[in-house]
Amino acid sequence: MCLAIPGKILSIQGDEPMTRKGRVSFDGVVKEVHLGYVPDAQIGDYVNVHVGFAISVINETEAKEIYGLLGEMEAATRKRMKK
Repeated sequence: MCLAIPGKILSIQGDEPMTRKGRVSFDGVVKEVHLGYVPDAQIGDYVNVHVGFAISVINETEAKEIYGLLGEMEAATRKRMKK
């Protein structure tokens, strides 16, 4: 199983589609991400990122839904750890 986390593209560097990189915000944590697999992605787009590579473009609603589910998982884990 692989896990991709959504992030919002803040800036893009490079003109070559396969070597473009971007600064991507993951709910406030900013990382550099390779954008070669999503050549049409633009600043402001949300992308799913797996091991440093953006693998798909998603809409903001999907991104927020995923963040909500991740938050629920974190809360359930914390609750279970308190037992």
